[in-house]
Order: sequence, then structure tokens, then C-alpha cells
Amino acid sequence: MPLHMIKLGVGVPDVEWLERRAAKGGPLVVHTRMTPKRASEIEDGGSLYWVVKGVIVCRQPVLDITTLGEGKQSRCEIMLEPRVIRTAPLARRPFQGWRYFEPKDVPPDLDTLDAGEAPEELVRQLRELGAW
Repeated sequence: MPLHMIKLGVGVPDVEWLERRAAKGGPLVVHTRMTPKRASEIEDGGSLYWVVKGVIVCRQPVLDITTLGEGKQSRCEIMLEPRVIRTAPLARRPFQGWRYFEPKDVPPDLDTLDAGEAPEELVRQLRELGAW
């Protein structure tokens, strides 16, 4: 079972911004300071889940995780597929950096739900209330 990551979309106004960025084609690279020790588990089918304005809204499958440099100069590059998969909205408190995200905790993809054409904001509010 693949392991996932969760990261805050700092400065990301909405999921449409991520979709426009991904539509430019080619893999996307996210830079972080720390390399995940469990990178091989993430590369084996994991995704990076984006938190935008306090809500998990989408994910992007991880293609590769690479460490560049050594010692204090090292950094990590996470290469993502240029496809944004919307998920059921799930509130998340702020945190720094990224976190591992276990498969049991991830929200379902929207295309697998029978949500009809419910507006995203309404879906988020219903989830917060525990009504959906």
C-alpha cells in the first residue's frame, strides 16, 4: 500500500490555480528542505495532497523524490505528475513543511463519490458538520 504526503499550498489561492499550473504540461517539481526517509514507499504509487486555505482539495501523484546536495546545503525535489485530482474536501489545521499521510486518512477522490454537482463550498461545510 503506497504512502502519501500532505503539504500546505502556501500562496495558492484555489485549486484552479494548481490546475492551471499543471495544464502547462510536463512534470511539476516541489522543493522542500527535508527528504522523506520513506521516499521509496511514496514513489510506489503515493500522491502529494494539497491543503489550500485550510482544506485538502486535491492530490497529485508523485513520480520521483530526489535529494540534491549534501549536508546543510541539501534539499529535496519532489516530481509530480502534471495532473490534479480533486478530492473530497477535508479540513486540516496548519503545519510546517510536509507530513506523511497514511492511506487510511486520505479523503476519497471526487470522481469516485456520488456527489452530483454540489458546489465545493457546500460540500466542505457539510463535511465539517459531519453531515456528509
